[in-house]
Parts: sequence; structure tokens; C-alpha cells
Amino acid sequence: MIVDIFMVPRFVLLTPSAFKMKASITAVLLVSLFCCVLCDEQDVTPIVLWHGMGDSCCFSFSLGAFHTKLNESLGGAHIISIQIGSNLIEDVENSYFMHPDKQINEACNIISSDPLLSDGFNAIGFSQGAQFLRALVQRCPAANVKSLISLGGQHQGVYGLPNCGALSHITCDYFRRLLNHAAYLEWVQKALAQATYWHDPLNEDEYRNYSTFLSDINNEKTINLDYIKNIQKLENLVLVKFENDTMVQPVETEWFGFYKSGQSVETESLEESSLFIDDQLGLQKLSDESRLHFLAVPGNHLRFDWSWFEENIIEPFLK
Repeated sequence: MIVDIFMVPRFVLLTPSAFKMKASITAVLLVSLFCCVLCDEQDVTPIVLWHGMGDSCCFSFSLGAFHTKLNESLGGAHIISIQIGSNLIEDVENSYFMHPDKQINEACNIISSDPLLSDGFNAIGFSQGAQFLRALVQRCPAANVKSLISLGGQHQGVYGLPNCGALSHITCDYFRRLLNHAAYLEWVQKALAQATYWHDPLNEDEYRNYSTFLSDINNEKTINLDYIKNIQKLENLVLVKFENDTMVQPVETEWFGFYKSGQSVETESLEESSLFIDDQLGLQKLSDESRLHFLAVPGNHLRFDWSWFEENIIEPFLK
């Protein structure tokens, strides 16, 4: 049965007092109805997505399909997929050629202008989008992130570029040579996003001094207390490593590990690193309070079954 709260019998002449009473009842019903609808819409915490290198926010064969699938699994949610630029082509180009600082500022503006994100949201980062989202948490006052899901993120950087996503083989080879020999030159840092998280374990001082992004967000130049405070606000930091990853070197970076300093063969875990031992980023608190999670998937970069994602990510962290 549908009740029309605006329906008034035409043969009834309302007195002023009756009219006021009816108006009051109508107002109460409207407010109640609005609140119920609003509560239903907010049952699922909003989600922000950030794609990786060579991808875009909304391609139907990648993040667009993920967006649709995620919405189906959650039964409806407010989901924002970060687009850097005015169209999809610019979004792809900017993933290579716009400095992360500029991308993060733009993402912060996107989030700040969305009132549905003001009470908090979960965030899912894909590959380099994961460390960009972490930087967003640390730098952007509007980024009230509850759970940050890092899918193949390179939180200690990379030292190798086996393949380059959507780029042609020739272009990929050029990028690889450039990063191997000139990653820390000022113009390369400005021109190529991947150079800003290139981490050369053979030249740690050069990395710390001339990396214009990663060494900053990892508090390796100076200790930014706001970075520590903001990352410790997370309810969960979930690090997903793809065990057979052929894109990221070393794969341990997806769990905040990296090569031991001075060589590029042996690796160390997050817990063995100075970043954790000296608590440069505040991750000890997350670990002590069981808010730091390490998950592994036996697949290549960003390859996983949806059933695994539902069981290990959606159920424990997004619902």
C-alpha cells in the first residue's frame, strides 16, 4: 500500500489550526523519510579507488569493470575512482608524466569537494596508486581514510622495471635505461613519475637526498610528525603482495620490505628495516594494535580471483 502524504480530501475544508497540524505532521514525516533514505545510502562506507601506472580511472576492461563488480558485491556504495586530468587519455598520460605531488594535490581537491566523503571512506590503491593514496592520507586534511588497501603498492620504491604496463617495448626500454642511469637528475624527477619512487640500494644517500617523493613520504629526509599522526589514524593498513609479480622489483616492497642497503640481492622485511626499527613512519603502533595486515596472492601483478577479494578484503575491511 502506498500512502500519499500530500493527498488532501477535496471535500474537506481545513480550519487554520487543522491546517497547521497537518503541515507539522507532514514535515515530521518528510524528515523521517529523508533520514531513512540517507541511512540506507550510508550503510556502506564510501570508497575511493586510485589506478596504477598506464591505466585510467574508468576503462571498461580494468578499473571500470572493478568498480562495477565492487558495487555489486557491496550492494551499492558511493565509489569514486580518481581521474587526474580532464579525460581518460590525460589520466593515463599523467600516470607517467605528472609529478606525484601534483597528482596528490589534485586528488585532495577531488575528495575535499565531495560531501559524501566527509565522514570518512575506505581507499583501494592499485600498484603506484597505493603509495599515492598513502601520501594522500599523510598530506591531505580531507582524507579521512578508515581502511587503506594497497594492492601491489611499492611502498619502499622499486629498483627495476621489468615491464611498463601499457607502454610499447621501445618506450619501456628507454624508461628503464633512463631510470638506471639518471633517475635522480632534477629534470628526470620532474618529468617521470616513476623516477620519484626509484630506490637505488647501491646509492642510499643519493636516493634520500634527490628523490622528490618517496624519501619524503617515508620520512627519510626529515621527520614530519603530521605524517606519523595521520597514518596512525588508519583503522587498517592492508598490504597485498603478488608472489609471482613480474612487474615490481623487488616484490618485497609490496609489504614495505626492500633490498638490504649496499646491494641488490638480499632483501629485508619491514620489521628488519630502519624505517620500522626507528619508527620513522609510526608503523609500529599499527603493528602493535593489529591494524597492519600482510596478505599474499599467488599470482602476477594485480591478478586475483574475485572470490579471494570478497573473502579477504571486502568482508573483513569494507563492510
